[in-house]
Formats: sequence, structure tokens, C-alpha cells
Amino acid sequence: MIIKRLKEARLRAGLSQYKLGVLAGIDEASSSARMNQYEKGKHQPDQNTALRIAQVLDLPLAYFYAEEDELAAVILAFHKKNQDDGSS
Repeated sequence: MIIKRLKEARLRAGLSQYKLGVLAGIDEASSSARMNQYEKGKHQPDQNTALRIAQVLDLPLAYFYAEEDELAAVILAFHKKNQDDGSS
């Protein structure tokens, strides 16, 4: 997971690390610490946790793994188009 994208998406959504973690199903007692570790790149979320984080942020999971910023932008544009078309 590209840590920069995770933090930027969380901030755009106006969520704290704690709130995002809780909404993604992480235990309240450790949600802030775990999200902090993900954002700092100390640990990677497993695929199920990453998917729940993406769902909470209403973003495709692929966005968080795109290595190039241009590819991430294309993924977001495609996701938005699908939402606008009612395809997702």
C-alpha cells in the first residue's frame, strides 16, 4: 500500500486515524495506533483490512497500490465515472 495515498485520502475524507480505523472494523483500542503504523509504512494492512479502508473512503482498492501518481489519477477518474454512470 502506498502510504502517501492512504494519508491523503483520509485527510480528504476529514477523518481522524482513530475514526477511519473504527469505521474499517479495527478494534477501538488500537485503531489509531494501527492506522498510524499503516500511514508511516511500519506495517501493511492485510488485504481484507485494506479493502475495508478503501470502502470507508469510497475509493477503489487499486488506487492505494498504484505506483505512479498518473496511474492513481486514472484509477480515480474511472471510479468516479462509474459512480456517475451508476455502474458501481
